[in-house]
Amino acid sequence: MPTPFLAGNWKMNKTIDEALAFVEAVKGPLEAIDAVDYGICAPFTALAPLHDAVAGTRIKLGAQNMYWEESGAFTGEISPLMLKGLCENVVIGHSERRQYFGETDETVNRKIKAALEHGLQPIVCVGENLEQNEAEQTEEVVSTQVRGAFADLREDQVRDIVIAYEPIWAIGTGKAATPEQANDVIGNVVRATVADMFGTDVAEQMVIQYGGSIKPANVEELMSQPEINGGLVGGASLDPESFVTLVQVTYEVKIQNAGMGG
Repeated sequence: MPTPFLAGNWKMNKTIDEALAFVEAVKGPLEAIDAVDYGICAPFTALAPLHDAVAGTRIKLGAQNMYWEESGAFTGEISPLMLKGLCENVVIGHSERRQYFGETDETVNRKIKAALEHGLQPIVCVGENLEQNEAEQTEEVVSTQVRGAFADLREDQVRDIVIAYEPIWAIGTGKAATPEQANDVIGNVVRATVADMFGTDVAEQMVIQYGGSIKPANVEELMSQPEINGGLVGGASLDPESFVTLVQVTYEVKIQNAGMGG
């Protein structure tokens, strides 16, 4: 089983002081939790101070986006070279980036390649909107996104990638796919597409998160699903107590109850 990975996506929230206060609040409670990976994907402004704040802890640090060029006349963009050494992960292709900022499967693919080239682990987001879901196009849309994102990648590169399946209709809406729905799409669409492209071994080892209104009230049910290897968490990751609860429950369900705890 892949090591479960729970990542908080703070989106456009938290000042530097608020970010540092959050880390200070979660460091102690998270210290006792092993065998589960956890991290924060913070705004660019907070990455440098957070890099120092999480030093010596198991808290991973991630960015929420990046451009694919190393440098140049791209006003307002952040390059992989600027992130290298500051963080471990970078979210690529989040639905909000696709919806509001024109990201496509092609640009997602270019960003993935640039991230990998510079030692950053991508968290690649895929998912369908409500209209596509209701038209029963989930499999077609999600599979196409995975194939587009991973085009021309090698098997050894794909092993280093995390995928987050996030049904767009469940992000920030308070709605969530049922655990069974999420498990089905992750197993029979996302993981199956990776297996078709790169082989079953790669697919079975890949961490595939669920994203979409994960909260303390539903995390146990979601993490009990065998195909879900963690979560990309939005609003519920902004509160320290809530985030610790999500990590703790993920550990209990995926590790402790399975008899794999350290």
